[in-house]
Amino acid sequence: MRVLHVASEIYPLVKTGGLADVTGALPAALTARGAEVRVLLPGLPAILAGVHDARTVFQFGPAFGAARVTLRQARVADSNTDVYVIDAPYLYQRPGNPYLAADGKEWPDNHRRFGLLAWVAAHIAAGELDSAWRPDIVHAHDWHAGLAAAYIAAHPAPGAATVFTIHNLAYQGLFPLDLRADLDVAAAQVTPHGLEFHGQLSFMKGGLVYADRVTTVSPTYANEIRTPEYGCGLDGVLRARGARVSGILNGVDYAVWDPAVDTLLPQRYSNVDLPGKRVCKRALQREFDLPGVDAPLLAVISRLTAQKGLDLVLGAAPELLHHGAQLVVLGSGEPALEQQFRRAASENPAQIAVRIGYDEALSHRIMAGADMILVPSRFEPCGLTQLYGLRYGTVPLVRRCGGLADTVVDATEANLATDRATGFVFDAATSSAFASAMARAVAAYQDQLRDRTLWPRLMQRGMAQDFSWSRAAVSYVDLYRGLLAERSAVK
Repeated sequence: MRVLHVASEIYPLVKTGGLADVTGALPAALTARGAEVRVLLPGLPAILAGVHDARTVFQFGPAFGAARVTLRQARVADSNTDVYVIDAPYLYQRPGNPYLAADGKEWPDNHRRFGLLAWVAAHIAAGELDSAWRPDIVHAHDWHAGLAAAYIAAHPAPGAATVFTIHNLAYQGLFPLDLRADLDVAAAQVTPHGLEFHGQLSFMKGGLVYADRVTTVSPTYANEIRTPEYGCGLDGVLRARGARVSGILNGVDYAVWDPAVDTLLPQRYSNVDLPGKRVCKRALQREFDLPGVDAPLLAVISRLTAQKGLDLVLGAAPELLHHGAQLVVLGSGEPALEQQFRRAASENPAQIAVRIGYDEALSHRIMAGADMILVPSRFEPCGLTQLYGLRYGTVPLVRRCGGLADTVVDATEANLATDRATGFVFDAATSSAFASAMARAVAAYQDQLRDRTLWPRLMQRGMAQDFSWSRAAVSYVDLYRGLLAERSAVK
């Protein structure tokens, strides 16, 4: 089968979150299962610079505000993934973040920039831009590609089957209704039963309503977003889609995230050769000017936002300090949270260290050097950080929601006794609940003085888990095949 993925970013060229990791790894896993896969991307500067063997497939324009648009076929340099790139300098040749200007505000023409991405996907699906390649499946990712399913549904000729994956329902691509004219969407689709959402135009809703199948990046999140608590106002739409909404857990690219092969670490290690992790911990303590003591070292690698529950970590900081633990934080986000973490570090330099910003290589060193990784999210569609932590023997401490609930088994006495535990889990989104779980985790770490096998067993059990993309790819291929079989039966 031929599958076209449509996304706004791809690792290693452009990454703002887990979406890039998915689009960077899933196509190769699907190819290994026999699919013929291409990825459609906007021509952002880093994407154009990171592809090779580019050839022009089609030129057109003016369109979506751009005088000239060139569709190029190329390959990603590091992965050899086949891609289409929309080269439209007026829309995409901009510095920095793919979605935000330097002032932190969204680009005012984002509706055009990502409307074009979806529109090109639909015309590739119709065989109108590349006569040599037409997909059976168009798989659109998150709100940036949400209109692809709407454009395909409005086409008079039968098009590709469509799958829409929600990576984070909270980001919905909302724009004023009067911008509809810029997007060439059918007037019949701009209704409360279509693209309209409380008086605005919603790209996310376009995917939810018009895609043949809707997936999320974990089974638990698929159930959560059908409820008012997690549904962001779209729970009714999702409930109406019934069994056509499902969850497939994200995977991990173990070619990138595995301490046994990770060239970014001061020393590699594995679940059968753990001493290297201690070397990584000492190196991390030196890098952040923390004392080289055998205290539990906790880490945060995250966007600093309320969604990620990092205010809970700040609220539990006195408990962390009381237990003698150390904390390393890497991330950026809400200015208030950045300031509060900086203040905590300045007041407690022997126990808390903070680096504002993002550094991919440093994130690997932190993951390898820390004893625990903290993911106390208020909601978490899947979460990749805890999966990386498991593979690196960095025990996850997470809140029971979304993909965190699907991937981390709490270290209760029963789970420890049956050799199932892989981390520590709490329920209520409060600092006291987080502090209680942290106290359990620190006590288990310190209990090595009495039982030297407990913590290594917990680490090794996590490192032995298989969350590879090959497992996830099987589920996607089954989904695609079922969808194509339905189409054939209807014909």
